[in-house]
Amino acid sequence: MNASQFVGHLFLSRDVAHSVHLNTRSFSKHMALNTFYDEIIDLADKFAEAYQGRHGLIGPIAVPAAKKTTNIIEFLQTAMAEIEESRYEVCQKTDTPIQNIIDEIIGLYLSTLYKLKFLA
Repeated sequence: MNASQFVGHLFLSRDVAHSVHLNTRSFSKHMALNTFYDEIIDLADKFAEAYQGRHGLIGPIAVPAAKKTTNIIEFLQTAMAEIEESRYEVCQKTDTPIQNIIDEIIGLYLSTLYKLKFLA
């Protein structure tokens, strides 16, 4: 996964979370997903700007097609696993400022998963 694919992956998570947010009857799920889709875009932007500051423009960003799922928890867990697996493909392990932003992104996924699993 390269940097533009990474950002597209985050955009997809935002889109799926927003869609589920609008279709849930659970207030706590509604609010957890609202926080997620608001904050993931800010983190995607933070990542892209830092990455481009170090490596140059990442080019066009394409949002991949969503895999069919009816379970937002499974979707977010899979999306987070893909981020964790590809983080060192996106940028080197020693590029700690950018890796720190990736840590923040994973932290948002984990926090959202906690809210969806135990508070919704």
